[in-house]
Amino acid sequence: MAAFEAGADIVDVAVDSMSGMTSQPMMGGVVAALQNTRHDTKVSMDRVNEYSAYWEQTRLLYAPFECTTTMKSGNADVYKNEIPGGQYTNLQFQAFSLGLGEQFENVKKSYIQANQLLGDIIKVTPSSKVVGDMAQFMVQNNLTADDVRARAEELSFPSSVVEFMQGQLGQPHGGFPEPLRTQMLKGKKKIDGRPGEGVAPLDFEKIEAELKKKFGDEMIRKCDVMSYVMFPKVLEEYINFKKLHGPVDLYPTRIFFVGPNLNETIDVEIERGKVLHIVVLAISDLMPTTGEREVFFQVNGQLRSMKVKDKAAMKDHKVHPKVDKSKTNQIGAPMPGQVLDIKVKEGSSINKGDTVVVLSAMKMETVVKSPISGKVKKIYIQTGQQVQGDDLVVELE
Repeated sequence: MAAFEAGADIVDVAVDSMSGMTSQPMMGGVVAALQNTRHDTKVSMDRVNEYSAYWEQTRLLYAPFECTTTMKSGNADVYKNEIPGGQYTNLQFQAFSLGLGEQFENVKKSYIQANQLLGDIIKVTPSSKVVGDMAQFMVQNNLTADDVRARAEELSFPSSVVEFMQGQLGQPHGGFPEPLRTQMLKGKKKIDGRPGEGVAPLDFEKIEAELKKKFGDEMIRKCDVMSYVMFPKVLEEYINFKKLHGPVDLYPTRIFFVGPNLNETIDVEIERGKVLHIVVLAISDLMPTTGEREVFFQVNGQLRSMKVKDKAAMKDHKVHPKVDKSKTNQIGAPMPGQVLDIKVKEGSSINKGDTVVVLSAMKMETVVKSPISGKVKKIYIQTGQQVQGDDLVVELE
């Protein structure tokens, strides 16, 4: 009410069942508070409640992605750390996925330092993510702001931070912090104007032809071409998933996310008038030699079985050697993630500061550089492999 009396024309709200915590205030509360005043919204409370009830049920389907197991209420510390509400829950989820869940308070404190290091930037998507990546990088490597300034030329910063410093997101208000920018880039090209000014026009037909040649004509639509232009890795992962698993969009949302219960009937309408009635009957123990489980099920009353890789269980069973931090010739993973690229080969000579591995986790890419010069003795990882923090990736001699 005070905001309206002060002259506010618009107030941003969220439907009741999606409001609160890091989201906007509840729509129903604002509408009800303004009824019978000169600021009455004329919005029907019955419609507001109906809309809220729909999203309340929808929200239950996406419960596995909620942060409510760790976050029960709003938190005023955002006024200190300046983490945007839309990023707060994402950053918390990222922290837990990177093994930093117990250090989330440190992540928030480092967010303040990271923001100042990068020039106290305006934090919206994607610039807020850059600050978050930097904060988590600092916590992972036990770095203070002074450490970053002193060691900037030798540290392997997240790709998003390097790209920001290059100018790929544009020019920040107030400019880039120097000499930190130059130290972080280590000779990489700087963009001092609008990033898109020097980009050549895209040939969409050529890109579509290349994608169809790679994945098949039937897999690529016009919207896939646009997705590839903006997010090439995401589109490739999507197409490969679709080729492997088929049209999983026909599954009910809950089944897709968490799987069926035993003896639960799943109805899948593959086309109008054609419905598959699927019942999962039993799942075998893990086969340690293959990492598979045999799944027994019925399709329209007929008994079937198939063997399925249990990737999560095999990850728990796999033991990877850890880096010995007393040995300077061993290079470890600075964070949990997936190996995107291996830049060296066994037997090759490398220099101090050369990139050896590129990792990715929770939309954050990190390059792992060699702290010394030497010859690659052994590579302990493969492209696509999942690694944990301090897993040994490369050994030098």
